[in-house]
Amino acid sequence: MIPYVREIEFEYGACDQVSPLIRRVVANNPGPFTYKGTGTYIVGRGQVAVIDPGPDMDDHLAAILKAVEGETVTHILITHHHSDHSPLAGPLKAATGATVYGCPVEVPKAQDSVITEAGADFGFAPDVNVCGGGQIFTGPGWTLEALATPGHTSNHICFALKEENALFSGDHIMGWSTTVVSPPDGDMTAYMRSLDLVQSKGYDILWPTHGPPVTRVEPFIRAYIDHRRAREAQVLKAVSEGHGRIKEMVPVLYAEVDPRLHPAAARSVLGHMIDLTKRGIVTTDGAPTLDSEYRLA
Repeated sequence: MIPYVREIEFEYGACDQVSPLIRRVVANNPGPFTYKGTGTYIVGRGQVAVIDPGPDMDDHLAAILKAVEGETVTHILITHHHSDHSPLAGPLKAATGATVYGCPVEVPKAQDSVITEAGADFGFAPDVNVCGGGQIFTGPGWTLEALATPGHTSNHICFALKEENALFSGDHIMGWSTTVVSPPDGDMTAYMRSLDLVQSKGYDILWPTHGPPVTRVEPFIRAYIDHRRAREAQVLKAVSEGHGRIKEMVPVLYAEVDPRLHPAAARSVLGHMIDLTKRGIVTTDGAPTLDSEYRLA
């Protein structure tokens, strides 16, 4: 079982000091994919970085600008292109003059993935490309490093805060829920590799864009990985019993999940199927799709 953490205290639009170097402002955009809303993080004092400014909402922009009043925003860092993360980067840049950093999205591929309730920002175009990770960003008393974590999306980037051994994990790892992996932009094989990468780093705390922080990092990530492997085993069991269509599996495999998330869950099962076909464990006629009939190889 994943030891979810879901308790979070905040007031929409308020700026909370959540660690010595980190402040958080939560946007009023709750939903089945955003939980209580988008948590925008401000790192440092005086000269600051803003991580995931969030949806294009005037009141959220005003709250961020109020939080950094009298300070200089030097970096705007985007974990990925979904519309609860990146659209406010443009208005925030216009208001502050800061540079936007992120990984561009391959639009045709992203458009073929499911559009969740949160939606996607296909126009996202960072000023500086940080695909591949490894870039270092600094300010007075703080150091951030980009960590490439494709899987949830092809362009997902996490940001590590050296001084607190912390990771801003975007939607790659969330305390309140598992992550949707929707092909073709989402990739289960890449996602599992990225989970292994984050686990190997030994962070003390994870700050997802939605929900509270994860403070017991190693066992949480291990449970996240075990959950995916267990889901894979359930999928294989269903196929072995002759239930080879994704639409037959989802209501059973995700019976405990909000039905509004079942279309996204079907995309995650497709992610497993693509991964399993790559590994030669499952086969189908033609390219794997939501409507394919799957069987054990």
